[in-house]
Amino acid sequence: QVQLVESGGGLVQAGGSLRLSCAASGRTFSSYALGWFRQAPGKEHEFVGYITRSGGSTYYPDSVKGRFTISRDNAKNTAYLQMNSLKPEDTAVYYCAADRSYYVDSTWSNYDYWGQGTQVTVSS
Repeated sequence: QVQLVESGGGLVQAGGSLRLSCAASGRTFSSYALGWFRQAPGKEHEFVGYITRSGGSTYYPDSVKGRFTISRDNAKNTAYLQMNSLKPEDTAVYYCAADRSYYVDSTWSNYDYWGQGTQVTVSS
């Protein structure tokens, strides 16, 4: 089992940057691919990126490509979401999620473990 805890959210002006962290418990962190999602009020969970077990490959939707970067440090059991050029429409609760499957999955409910989320608010 994996427990995930996100941190690093906050209030930032449009055009600014934030780096979110996702800290995992357990010794099997490197056995899971990781996804990042966000949820704005009244909306479904939106996929914002994915990183493979080794960190060698990442995938992003067009909405964040070129602005968001996912990385991970398996020795520290931590993953990161670097967000640059933030826009007010990026305002949401951001979650990391762990996936035991071996394909890139953009569906929130298909993941096996989820964190509690961290709020990101981008002011205009």
